[in-house]
Amino acid sequence: MDNMSRTLNKARSADGTVIAYEQRGEGPSVVLVGGALCTAATDAPLAALLASRFSVFTYDRRGRGGSGDTVPYAVEREIEDLAAVIDEAGGSARVHGTSSGGALALRAAAAGVPMGLLSVYEPPFDPLARPGRQHSPAVTRMHGLLADGRRGDALADFLGETGMSPEMVASMRQSPGWTDLEAVAHTLAYDGAVMGDGAVPVCLLHEVAMRVMIVDGGASPAWRREAARLIADALPRGRHRTLTGQTHEAAPHVLAPVLEGFFRG
Repeated sequence: MDNMSRTLNKARSADGTVIAYEQRGEGPSVVLVGGALCTAATDAPLAALLASRFSVFTYDRRGRGGSGDTVPYAVEREIEDLAAVIDEAGGSARVHGTSSGGALALRAAAAGVPMGLLSVYEPPFDPLARPGRQHSPAVTRMHGLLADGRRGDALADFLGETGMSPEMVASMRQSPGWTDLEAVAHTLAYDGAVMGDGAVPVCLLHEVAMRVMIVDGGASPAWRREAARLIADALPRGRHRTLTGQTHEAAPHVLAPVLEGFFRG
């Protein structure tokens, strides 16, 4: 636990689902939106660095950690979840989303959820994907595994698709943290729904009115960086920033000053 002030609270989303969140620091409100398999704890290091100047909210997306999980799932419910946390943060907030959490934040912004400024880090859209394409065999296989209750196998497949070697996946399955990951593996399907057909949602991005900073890592694969540029180009008020030497897992101490400068601008 960091030494910043922290309160544990629960927001109630529009459909009644309880969303657990944490708050650190004082100042203008910033809400962090985690990506696949992430919880509020995942964003704690970044939140701690920002909490010296902002009131930072991290939350467990539905189906994870202390939050509820009302079925059936729909992306619109996750947008309402974020809106509920922002309401707790004062009705409007600066927002930063990581990976598929960035894609969720962009969809929420297009839907009119009140945000003063928005930053996203490497939303994993495919720059070569055509709108309306069918799901890849990997996504179809993952859905099948989850439907069969094989969360561990679905999780292993997902990690393999992200580039992790079979040896690393096998090692992770023997680690103490595997149980925690497996507990939220069913939400991989939720992130898949957030990503839609995987194509850069140009028409949706045209509806985002606020200033948006799209950040990528200079050491990330070319397709992630190209997607970031396409997203920035499609936004009416988008700007693109590259963090030299960073990968998809950006170091909090590198990302925090960039966010601070943007959110205070």
